Amino acid sequence: MADQQAPASHRTATVEKGRFVSAHCTCGWRGPARRARSKARSDAAEHEASP
Repeated sequence: MADQQAPASHRTATVEKGRFVSAHCTCGWRGPARRARSKARSDAAEHEASP
């Protein structure tokens, strides 16, 4: 039998552009631009938790 690997987990990071911060993921997802870093981090955490 072939070994089955679990699907790759999402890896997120926040990226700053001027006054705005957005969350980006290795799967290609990008969160909305935010002024609050904490909100961008929570967007990333919500994305990582989603299936």
